[in-house]
Amino acid sequence: MTQRSDVLVIGAGVMGLTAAVRLAESGLSVRVRTAEPPAETTSAVAGAIVVGPVPADPLEAQWFQETRSAFANLTSVPDAGVRVQRGRIASRDGDGTPEWATEAPGYEPCAPEEYAGFPVAFWATAPVIDMPRYLEYLSGRLIAAGGELEVKSVGSLEEAVAEAGHVVNCTGLGARELVGDQEMRPVRGQHVVVENPGLDEFLYDRTAGATLTSYLPHSHRLVLGGTVERGVGGLDPDPAVTEAILARCIAIEPRIEGARILSVDVGLRPARPRVRLAEEQVGGGHVVHNYGHGGQGVSLSWGCAHEVERLVRA
Repeated sequence: MTQRSDVLVIGAGVMGLTAAVRLAESGLSVRVRTAEPPAETTSAVAGAIVVGPVPADPLEAQWFQETRSAFANLTSVPDAGVRVQRGRIASRDGDGTPEWATEAPGYEPCAPEEYAGFPVAFWATAPVIDMPRYLEYLSGRLIAAGGELEVKSVGSLEEAVAEAGHVVNCTGLGARELVGDQEMRPVRGQHVVVENPGLDEFLYDRTAGATLTSYLPHSHRLVLGGTVERGVGGLDPDPAVTEAILARCIAIEPRIEGARILSVDVGLRPARPRVRLAEEQVGGGHVVHNYGHGGQGVSLSWGCAHEVERLVRA
């Protein structure tokens, strides 16, 4: 029989692992149960940059600020895969510099020739996270704190609460099946990963549309984006989308042309009208739900983990 833990975390994407690390390092016995290993989760293919604006919702703003501070501290950890980089934040929405831009770390206006065809563009610094390395780092940190990571599906919350005093539900899109949350919707994203031709500054497109033009350097590789296909499922890469991403990025940064393609990655962001971070009683057990972050999972992860710990210890 499996030994009962203080906490069972369901899901090993960035939300689940971050919450598990926080709980384990606070002295609780923690087991993570996941249908797929961390390297195969949606989080593993995220572009992962922590930039503003700060969310308008006060609670989400607090989570964002806590997370940005946590990642700033992680830049000094060699194996975490986190670097603060300088780059351009751009958008095809609106005109001129948005009000929040001047509060962004490292803000500088772009020179006219640096707009790259965008009506809005400015320089800033931000944490950029190499997600495969980062998830491996979190997994190692969990184990070092005495936690466990088990690749095995959970059939129901009732099954889960029989194994632990507290259950933390970080299943993302899996919440549709696990808890019947019909508000969950996939937002499909496709990236092209190429060998880095020597870029050390990012371009991050914040346009509210289905296609984006971004590139994020991670030492030897460069993540090119991307798409935002709301309500669209399926994990098979679209070759036409791959060619379009490459063409858009090369038009702005010619050094990308001819770079060897390492992979074409597709992920389904777990979107919901509002993040669900709340507790309830299930079958006599205590459950904390922490899912529905859409494309903001990395940017809210440490702040949400703090809130999860508060609810577990309340």
